[in-house]
Amino acid sequence: MRNLMFSALLAATALLSPAAQAEGIEAGKQYVELSTPVPVAKPGKIEVVELFWYGCPHCYQFESTLNPWADKLPEDVNFVRVPAMFGRVWDIHGQMFITLEAMKVEHKVHSAVFDAIHKEGKKLATPEEMADFVATQGVDKAAFLKTYNSFGVKGQVEKAKKLAMAYQITGVPVLIVNGKYRFDIGSSGGPEKALEVADHLIAKERAAQ
Repeated sequence: MRNLMFSALLAATALLSPAAQAEGIEAGKQYVELSTPVPVAKPGKIEVVELFWYGCPHCYQFESTLNPWADKLPEDVNFVRVPAMFGRVWDIHGQMFITLEAMKVEHKVHSAVFDAIHKEGKKLATPEEMADFVATQGVDKAAFLKTYNSFGVKGQVEKAKKLAMAYQITGVPVLIVNGKYRFDIGSSGGPEKALEVADHLIAKERAAQ
């Protein structure tokens, strides 16, 4: 009887293990497999893309879960943020993010932009308003405006719009793994579950290499 109880306990423990939980992750449930894969930015690395909008409260809330996870990704994984642009202020905020990336200051300003919009009630809806704000974060105002209106940034804006179309997204935040798999917080079952799906798909792609 003791052996039977011990065996039952082992079985129950196995059901709670990460490997067992991952077995329940499948296409059509937690994620969608894209019919046409999208090329990745760095061939040879497993890519994880987050599509977001600075004005999205769910994207803002996801930051506290996503950032620690992204910081610990192994060397063979490339994490990329892509702004979703569905017109009007979405496009303006998206161009701001791309500008900050082009200036190589996104890493130190990104969280401050989110806080400004969601904690301080700032709109950041014009280039001048954005330039004034990033100046408070140590970014040169004139350089920001020049970069914002540059040909290079406008080209990256068009590229980001095409990527969103290729991923077939309709909202944010959305994660894409290796240009093949799309999922969001809702389909995954929450922020933490979304990252479990991401880990599962990263492992799936790594095994296939």
